[in-house]
Amino acid sequence: MDSLITAAARALAAGDPLGALKRVALRDDAPALALRGIAMAQLGDLPRAKALLRRAARAFGPKEAVARARCAVAEAEIAFVSRDLGWSPKALDAARATLEEHGDVANAAHARYLQVRRLLLIGRLDEAERTLAALDPALFPPASRAVHELVVAGIALRRLETNAARAALARPSARRATPASRRSRRRWRAPPWS
Repeated sequence: MDSLITAAARALAAGDPLGALKRVALRDDAPALALRGIAMAQLGDLPRAKALLRRAARAFGPKEAVARARCAVAEAEIAFVSRDLGWSPKALDAARATLEEHGDVANAAHARYLQVRRLLLIGRLDEAERTLAALDPALFPPASRAVHELVVAGIALRRLETNAARAALARPSARRATPASRRSRRRWRAPPWS
């Protein structure tokens, strides 16, 4: 990857879609199209984001299966956010399988969470629970573990299991409040100018 693509990806990861667009707005290569699509999604222009991600997926070559799979996952997330349930769950499943096959665990887990959330949205709780059981949240970064607990809570709420939902919602905050973080909060003092 060149330095502009890397800088744009870092800007997106930091939550700066405009900074990412400054770096890749005038480029039409596949990575730039994908980053532009993600930036547009973060800015809320979902139709344009979807079109850019489709163009990026087509522009990636046959040897870039992982990049195409990432575009498919991003497009599925855009469809999910816009409540478009007409998108193909088979395409998302194929993308997830490709990501798992190539060792991209984080994006494969994200694809699986999208599948589970779709199943929840259409009311297929048993299937959602089975799919979720295949994931071990301990292997994922904190944000993915929090999403896992939210999905667990969503299933429990739909089954009217309030205690299980409450426990699932409490787990991410309990992990965050370790003894070390509590000590650091006690030592922190407000700056004199505040």
